Amino acid sequence: MRRRQPFRIDPSATAAFSALRDVLPGADPARPAAGGLRAVVIGGGTGAPMSIRTLLSLGAQTSAVVAMADDGGSTGILRDEADVTPPGDIRKCIAAFARNPSDPLVRVFKYRFAVARDHALGNLLLAGLEDACGSFPEAIAICERLVDAQGHVYPSTLDHVTLAARTRDGRFLDGQAVACHSKTALDWVELRGEHGVVRPYAPALEAIRQADLVVLGPGSLFTSIIPNLLVPGVVDAIRASRGRVLFVCSLADVQGETWGLTAREHLEALIDHGMAGLVDYMLVHAPEPLRADNLADARVSRAIGADAGLGALDDRCLAAGVRPVSITYADLLAIQAAGPVVLARDLADPERPTWHAPAALREAFGDVIKMAGARRR
Repeated sequence: MRRRQPFRIDPSATAAFSALRDVLPGADPARPAAGGLRAVVIGGGTGAPMSIRTLLSLGAQTSAVVAMADDGGSTGILRDEADVTPPGDIRKCIAAFARNPSDPLVRVFKYRFAVARDHALGNLLLAGLEDACGSFPEAIAICERLVDAQGHVYPSTLDHVTLAARTRDGRFLDGQAVACHSKTALDWVELRGEHGVVRPYAPALEAIRQADLVVLGPGSLFTSIIPNLLVPGVVDAIRASRGRVLFVCSLADVQGETWGLTAREHLEALIDHGMAGLVDYMLVHAPEPLRADNLADARVSRAIGADAGLGALDDRCLAAGVRPVSITYADLLAIQAAGPVVLARDLADPERPTWHAPAALREAFGDVIKMAGARRR
């Protein structure tokens, strides 16, 4: 019988982002494309690292505000048995900020140990440091120093919170891990504090207020992005900032929480949870240009069917058991009528259809920065 691999590193799309050049093609090589720009990424631990690495490659001063509702896997065990602040998504974002992702210390920070209930070393380190220091922010700061982080990670709240959800067919679910694997798409979520209140972490609010660019996602819409927005003060901080807001829509459904939702419905969910009038740009995947005078509409909107004449990328999505997030030309017009400028691009990695292609995502971010002038007028 073959023994289990004792050590493994979580699958991550960020390794490919580390090879990005420091300037966009055609840009002045002596000056980073976003030098001096202050950006904050709001999300969780799977998609947010991609935005972090992309912004760092553009020269932006980057920070991250991370959801604290995670209760699955190693994090869930530590929450239940050690009563610690959820470390998992924080760990992933700290690793994304590492100056040298290939450094052995950074690599082992991401290791999971099959011999120890599949715990990630970074999770154990954060949990232990929180106990030793008596402070979760101090534990984060120590880990940032260990990996020589190029930016800061802020929990959106230090309160122990849980996520409650309602599905589109009227069922109620408790817990982030349960909600993200719902059998039907979610309609609404809320945060519940351990003692009836949820208090924001003040440095996270300040980072948002000082940002020139606020990036939402990519990542799980209802269980990674929106939980941050539910913390009191976060949406107000976005509104008070001078920065533009970019929403990076997911490429495909890999969990049940958004199963079958269109790109338009993703934006509507943000609006329903406090973001009305605040999203300036929306980045969506479209394998072909969306125009009223061609058939791209029909092809993209039929991407949920195996016999829809899909492109090779969408075929691979379906074969992998995931469903591309669809957008039609009518959806594009409706989204723009709600406020955001839509950038519809072919963004998927040809080999891994649920991951963004690093160069394509970077080019799109660079275009947003240029269009926005990085300032809310």
